[in-house]
Order: sequence, then C-alpha cells, then structure tokens
Amino acid sequence: MEKRIFNFSAGPATLPLDVLKKAQSEFLNYQDLGMSIIEMSHRSKVFEAVLDRAKSGFKSLLNIPDTHDILFLQGGASLQFSMVPLNIAVKDKKVCFINTGIWSKKALKEIKKQAECDVIASSEDKNFSYIPSMNSDQVNQDAAFVYLCSNNTICGTQFKQFPDTGHVPLVADMSSDILSRKLDISKFGIIFAGSQKNIGPAGVTVVIIRKDLLDRSDKTLPSMLNYNSFVDSNSLYNTIPTFGIYMIAAVLDWIKQQGGLDAIEKNNAEKAGILYDAIDSSDYYYCPVDKKDRSLMNVVFRLNDTEEKEKEFFQQAENQGLSGLKGHRLVGGLRASIYNAHPKEGIEALINFMKTFQATNQSKSQVMA
Repeated sequence: MEKRIFNFSAGPATLPLDVLKKAQSEFLNYQDLGMSIIEMSHRSKVFEAVLDRAKSGFKSLLNIPDTHDILFLQGGASLQFSMVPLNIAVKDKKVCFINTGIWSKKALKEIKKQAECDVIASSEDKNFSYIPSMNSDQVNQDAAFVYLCSNNTICGTQFKQFPDTGHVPLVADMSSDILSRKLDISKFGIIFAGSQKNIGPAGVTVVIIRKDLLDRSDKTLPSMLNYNSFVDSNSLYNTIPTFGIYMIAAVLDWIKQQGGLDAIEKNNAEKAGILYDAIDSSDYYYCPVDKKDRSLMNVVFRLNDTEEKEKEFFQQAENQGLSGLKGHRLVGGLRASIYNAHPKEGIEALINFMKTFQATNQSKSQVMA
C-alpha cells in the first residue's frame, strides 16, 4: 500500500481504513455477482438490502424511535436550508433562529425566503467564538420551528447541550458532528447532515425527520423538494447515490465494531483533549474559542506570530504529510478537523510538528531580536 498522509481536512474527510480496504476488495465483484455495486440497479433486491442495512445502522446507533423516519437525499446540507422551511414552515408563524456561525448565516438567508425569522440568540458579537446561553423563555411557543447548527466547522464551536424548545420542533444541521456522540433523537423535529464528515463519502444527505411533521408539507411542492416523496419510496424516488449508500452502511458497521457511540465519543474526547492541551500549554499557539464551547471535531487555532508564519506552518505541515490544516478562507488561521475516523497517531504527529515549528521559529525570532 502506498504511504497515506494524515488528512485534517474539514470535508471530504478521513474514512476508516478498514472500510476503504473492504470497498477495494469488493469493488469489481460484489458478493460474487460478477459486477460492481456501482453498476447494479438501485431497485434490485441486492442494493435494497444495502439500503436497509444503512437505515438500520442509523436506527440502532442513534436509538432512533419509531416516531422518526430516516431519509437519504442529495443536494447536501445546503439544499436542506431550503427544504426544511418549504416543508415545515407554517403560514403566519415565525421561525426562531440561533446564529452561531457562517453556515448558520447561510441557512438564515435561505429560511428568510420562506418565513419570517427571529434571531433569538447569537454569538456574532464575538466572531462566533462561543455558543450563546439559552433558556426556554427565549423560544416563542407559537413558532413554526427552532433552527441551529450543532457544530460549527469554520469557527470551532459545538453545542454540548441542546436548548429546551418545548413543543416547538427543533431543527439541527449536524453535518459535522453526527455519529460523534449519543443523542436523544426525541428532542429533535429534524436532523440533517451531509455525509462527507463522519458518515461516508460526499454526495448523500441524511435526514432524520419526525413523522408528524410530514403533514405540514404542501402537496403543491415540487416532488423532489417534498420529504413525503422520499418517505413513500424508501428514499428511492429517483436514482439514489448507490456507492455512497454502500459506503455509509460499511462506515456504520465499522462504528459498531469500535464499540458504538459510547466508544466513539470517548475516543473523540481523548483526541481533542490531547490537541487542545498542546495548544493551551504553549505560548506560541492559542485557541480563540471559549473552552466550554470548543468543538471535538474541528480544532481551530492561531499562532502568536504573523499571518505569514501561519502560511509557513500549513505549507510545511503539508510537506510532512499533515494535510488540510489551513483555516477556512473566511477566517484564516489554522484548523485541524479530527472526525471519528481520524487516528490518534495523526494528532500525535501534528503535536510533534507544532513543537518543532515553535522551537525553530521562536529561536529565529530571538536571534533577530
């Protein structure tokens, strides 16, 4: 096998090596059928078994109750910014919105096209470096739904607890931290997530929706934008991304083999803790995010130095096989995305590089001074 790098990209992200090897071994001849999984009909019994395995994997790992349905769609989380209000907004009812980052703002822009919004909490005043505190009194109990993004990939913040929204449905974009920890699904009306972080390859969007909300969808909606089209067809309303679903089923099997979400959550906390400790114990690096709100998936950090040095950092890191550490173009800095499948060895390699880079550049600064 050719040498593999450590991929710290925010997505598409690292996939489990065991899953990639399995896909490689089965790619040309799936289950001795004489063809690849990507060549067979999405309506064949063989593929429907794969689809059912993916659905049952989500249901068992997240303990999804019978009150909710699981859909596999396309269009990414960005399409959900529109599909959610198109399907569950209610005439003359506002949407309560919690603004915690760039992706939240993009969602707000789209939701406003369908409904009036009240931003009931925001962290924009401090460049989204924290999660705003919330209490149930802030939620208008006559609202159509409450919207939030559970983990903010660009800003490096994460909801550790979710607000009590009463009987108002809570909608959450969980693209970058779904399957990273246990959840009480009953608290949510809709959860949606792009697959390219913790679920599988890019191209599939998972939607977990409370069934009673399906009654809100207007029959005049285009069929491809109506959740009911996909519920009624077992997500097979159109040609589904078959290879993506196959990979998702394999990733979910891998998570079970690791010990389920209890083990995954513990491992994620350990990995993030090691990296945050290295940053906090240094006088050369710092994390701009409030400690209580730091993401376990996306660790953002800066150098107590020039932006040119930050550019040198990620360029030199790339040369050392540490890829994808450049911060998002809108905020700059550095970012290490360490999703479920990112190995602990990658964190250790990054910390060793950080120490070497610090020693080299602090020495140069002292000589120049």
